[in-house]
Amino acid sequence: MNQRPQQHRPAAPAARPATTTPPDVARLANELTEVMSALLTVVEQETEFVRAGKIREAMRLEAQKSELSRRYMLAVEHLKSMQKMLSQTDPELLATLRRHHETFRAMLQVNLTVLATAHAVSEGIVRGVNAEVQRRNIPNTYTASGQRATPGPRNMTPIAVSRTL
Repeated sequence: MNQRPQQHRPAAPAARPATTTPPDVARLANELTEVMSALLTVVEQETEFVRAGKIREAMRLEAQKSELSRRYMLAVEHLKSMQKMLSQTDPELLATLRRHHETFRAMLQVNLTVLATAHAVSEGIVRGVNAEVQRRNIPNTYTASGQRATPGPRNMTPIAVSRTL
């Protein structure tokens, strides 16, 4: 039962600089605008691919979209911590950022709608195929009273769907 004395470890340094200057805030605002524009470009490409039924091409954008999303979230968090300074030093830049962000959010909503529609359509197709397969596999039998027999679970044949394209 050897116990080592616990060493006091200093807390990890904050990710944000302790002091920020107006040029730092402006640089961060420009970085956020650039990331939003790049992410918007990727999202628009993805939307067009999905609308055209080119799912493989849309899936190839996933890594780029994830990296840009990560950068976007970091930039937003940093900018939130500096919002007070930005509103004091450059309220026009803050207003521009907000307008750009509203456009960005609207385009993301379009993208999400297209993706949800594609998901619903593909799910409907799979359900329709499954219903047809089940209908063909169910025997047409009748009971002693002449009523159509309800098939049991052993008559149901599941379908397998490969999620890789």
